[in-house]
Amino acid sequence: MRILLVLLLCLPGWVNAEIYEWQDTNGSKHFSDRQGWWKCRNRSGTDATECPVADAKIIDIKPGYDFFRVKAVYDGDTVMLEDGRKIRFLGINTPEIQHRDKLADAGGGEAKRWLTDKLKNAKVRLEIGTEKTDKYDRTLAHLFTENKEHINLQLVAAGLAAVSIYPPDLHYVNELVKAQDQAEQAKLGIWARPEYAAIPVTRLTEVGHPGWTRLVGKVVNIRKTRKSVYLEFSDAFEARIESQWLDLFPDVNGYLGKTIEVRGWLNKSKGHLSMLIRHPSAIKENP
Repeated sequence: MRILLVLLLCLPGWVNAEIYEWQDTNGSKHFSDRQGWWKCRNRSGTDATECPVADAKIIDIKPGYDFFRVKAVYDGDTVMLEDGRKIRFLGINTPEIQHRDKLADAGGGEAKRWLTDKLKNAKVRLEIGTEKTDKYDRTLAHLFTENKEHINLQLVAAGLAAVSIYPPDLHYVNELVKAQDQAEQAKLGIWARPEYAAIPVTRLTEVGHPGWTRLVGKVVNIRKTRKSVYLEFSDAFEARIESQWLDLFPDVNGYLGKTIEVRGWLNKSKGHLSMLIRHPSAIKENP
């Protein structure tokens, strides 16, 4: 009977089968796909037959999935599960909340409240990424509820998160980008906030700009090295694409002379500003 249970847990075609559980007189548990019957021996102890069981009950089995309760919500894209694991949502980024001496980003509190309400009394399962953890030892994953709600995707669709793809984790990229385009067009959440409006490259100063940023300008030169391709916007700012991920992008030479928007975080080195572009979803061509 236990072999039957293992099969039911593993075979997708048996997902909807009803499984019955009961205990025999010795306290051992038994399982079957037939209500109230199990194999037993007759009084002589030789031939097996089917014996009725009065107290068999249906058990709830979700094949192939482990569901967990969320113990704590840190912000809009990071939670802790009941087993102590910290989970960082893949494919998205929500604004930061206030912590230590850092002020909250616009929209950070809203994303955390939405996520807290969504996961209250809910259980989630994980689809862990190609790279299982980040440098902070957080598990990288997409989260799904028992109702099959894709939490990462819903945050983007509500305008509470921006798409942030880190190759080689490319799961659900098309769905995430489509949801972001729709949220942006509808001016939902962060897309209606002036703090996240695209900034012309010509307005950048040496100080740069804190947090996740949108910059728009004309690509005036393309410079290539063995490890990276640089889209130069000015003497003070360039966007960098790592050569190992170039196959994900269209021909980068096509960006030359075009006005485009790049999205990400600014890095400063020797008074020069740059932005690492990991995926083409972080580049938008202006019409």
